[in-house]
Amino acid sequence: MADSTLLFHLSDIHFGLEDNRALDWVAAEVSRRKPDAVMITGDLTMRARHREFAAAREWICSLEAPVTVEVGNHDLPYFNPVERFFTPYKRFKGMEAMVERELDLPGHAIISLKTTARAQWRMNWSKGWVTDAALEKTLRAIDALPPGRQVLIAAHHPLVEVGTHGTALTRGGTRALAELAKRNVAAVLTGHVHDAFDIMQETENGMVRMIGAGTLSQRIRSTPPSFNELTIVGGDVRVEVRNLQHVASEDMMIDEVPEDATPPRSAGEPVAPVNQVPRTDPPV
Repeated sequence: MADSTLLFHLSDIHFGLEDNRALDWVAAEVSRRKPDAVMITGDLTMRARHREFAAAREWICSLEAPVTVEVGNHDLPYFNPVERFFTPYKRFKGMEAMVERELDLPGHAIISLKTTARAQWRMNWSKGWVTDAALEKTLRAIDALPPGRQVLIAAHHPLVEVGTHGTALTRGGTRALAELAKRNVAAVLTGHVHDAFDIMQETENGMVRMIGAGTLSQRIRSTPPSFNELTIVGGDVRVEVRNLQHVASEDMMIDEVPEDATPPRSAGEPVAPVNQVPRTDPPV
């Protein structure tokens, strides 16, 4: 396709409970299709163990494409509070240059927005938090781009505040989306919920497109393991949800963002049309 950009958007690989068949297929697709970049929107590991990071590093460094990596809530140390608070990215050793890496593409830029936190004023630290400092850093990076450059934002948690203030999926997400709506942002790319989606979110400053990737792990929610293939032509971003079962993209997508990645067990929780909800919760 003339004058097009090809991107692979992966998320929630969860080494420790990864799907090896899916990972072998993705690596082969990267080698065959040669995307302009690979974006991994967090949760490389299951419990941030050293062996999980070693496996993640080996696989990611084998990919034949430029890679940028976001940090997910599962990637911060679970069992070492000193390391979690003082050197939370220490275990990314060997791929530090990929973490929150800004990538320049023809007519586009990929810019990171940090949504993970070492600690929060609530019990559930797995959920997202866009701090003032994180948002300002992202906005400065956008505003420093040449005029006309379109932006793809890469983050781990979807920027929605479903539920009450205390249970919000991503605290500060509403404000972040409103600020991004003022700028030339083509889409916000995220993971975390283990099902794909492509949703237009209304803000006080206009609409923002939110694109979520599924999981490449055994921890499925309502769809089989998948990744997003993004084709950009001009200002148009086309999303195809790639999966080994050849399920159509529209059947792989949920139409709203759930509060977490656990399989839907109650009425009203979003379920993809393919409806491959596991009978029992996947291992944790």
